[in-house]
Amino acid sequence: MVWAGAAADAARAVAVVLHGRGQTPKDMTGAICDRLATRGVRFVLPSPGGAGWYDAKAVEPMTDRTETQLRAALSIVAEAEAAARAACPGVPLVLIGFSQGACLVIEHLMRGGQADAAAMLTGCRVGAGTDGLPRADLPGIPVYCSNGDDDPWIPTWAFLSAISDLTGAGARLRCDVFPGRAHEVSAPEIAALDGLLADVAAGQTAFGGAA
Repeated sequence: MVWAGAAADAARAVAVVLHGRGQTPKDMTGAICDRLATRGVRFVLPSPGGAGWYDAKAVEPMTDRTETQLRAALSIVAEAEAAARAACPGVPLVLIGFSQGACLVIEHLMRGGQADAAAMLTGCRVGAGTDGLPRADLPGIPVYCSNGDDDPWIPTWAFLSAISDLTGAGARLRCDVFPGRAHEVSAPEIAALDGLLADVAAGQTAFGGAA
């Protein structure tokens, strides 16, 4: 695990940041952490130590191999979550992922993972809709969700299906679909994530409006 951002004893929020297939924690510090303006955030960036968290494409039907790899990946996410809470006790935790890491964000939450807020940047459920994917109750958790309208890895329909699952779970969403956006974390997504982190760190209701 790689640590970045604010010192643990000065943190007002702690974020677990999950990278995509073929990426590293260092890629995420440059693509996300270093671009955020919100101060007082401690980042923990875990990695599976290989080219990806699992081999399958996100929308492929679930197989025993994919389920085994997914469970192993989610155990690393859970370890990072526990390490973040131990390092920064009593401060809110935000779960952030890009691409394959974003898919892990929703799967972690739908399998009992805990977070005070989350960001699914270009992600969807892992598996097909016919696989009986797990569901959880996520009442009121703020989640920022974003995607490109023609992303090469995450089809728009799969992204929208994930949004439907989060809505059904009771999450509180802000969603953006960007026309023509490359497979990346764009400046508007960074701005939205900054707003989410600033609200969480200040103990305010994310996305405005009623709690």
